[in-house]
Parts: sequence; structure tokens; C-alpha cells
Amino acid sequence: MTTEGHQVLQEELRNLKSVERPNIVKAIAAAREHGDLSENAEYHAARERQSFIEGRIGELEDAIKRAEVIDTSKLKGKTVRFGATVKVADEETDEEITYQLVGELEADIQQRKISIGSPLGRALIGREVGDSVEVTTPNGVRYFEVMNVRFK
Repeated sequence: MTTEGHQVLQEELRNLKSVERPNIVKAIAAAREHGDLSENAEYHAARERQSFIEGRIGELEDAIKRAEVIDTSKLKGKTVRFGATVKVADEETDEEITYQLVGELEADIQQRKISIGSPLGRALIGREVGDSVEVTTPNGVRYFEVMNVRFK
């Protein structure tokens, strides 16, 4: 994962442990004061939220512990690989779009970060400027041309 992605996960973990976990403990205690727990919707909702938070904490701790962090600012080259920021053009519509290839846990299409394991990510790996890639999507096969490769 990228250094930036690693920091985001660490911040989420810190927030869950120092803010969300204490808040949910307070919410459970407050819900218990309302009486019969078998019919207490607030209590059950708080316990469900606690279960989600504890599960997410476990996932994040495991991912952070096992992560291989790569500082993409130290990478160079003309070949698409992990961490590259790649501008591609849809060969059918000529629409250009830029993506960064990142690890699965940090992928976020809204931020134009795609997983190296995604169909487009897999197709781009090893390509260079001017190469055409074929990508099978749910809407059929699409073709993209690599316009630019950079590392930041």
C-alpha cells in the first residue's frame, strides 16, 4: 500500500479506538439504564454498532501489521506499476481520465484511486505511454490508450 493509504488506515484505527469505542461504551451504558434489555432498541443498536467497530478495528490492525508500505515519491520510470498515476484515454469516446494504482484497501473511485487488482488496474500493469489496453467491464469490452505515466 502507499504511504498515504497507510496513514489513512492508521488514522481510521486511531479514531475508532479513541473516539468511537469510548462513545459506544457510553451509549450502551445509557441504554442499559432504560430498563428491560430484551425490548430496548437503543441497547441492541448500540451493541450492533460495537460489534461493527470491534470487527473493523481487527481488520485494520491486521491490514496495517501485514502491509508492505511503498513510498511512491521514490519511484520512477515509464512503465505502469503500483503507485503510478496514469492518464488513459477511452479509444471510443476520447474521454481522458487519470487514475492512481493503489492497494485494494485504499482504492476509492471518487478519488480516482483504483486497485491494482481491478480489471483496469490489471490491464495497465506493465504498459507504457502509447500502449492500448483491452478491459472487460460489466458493460462489455473497452479499449484505453495510455497517455501519461508518472509517479508522485
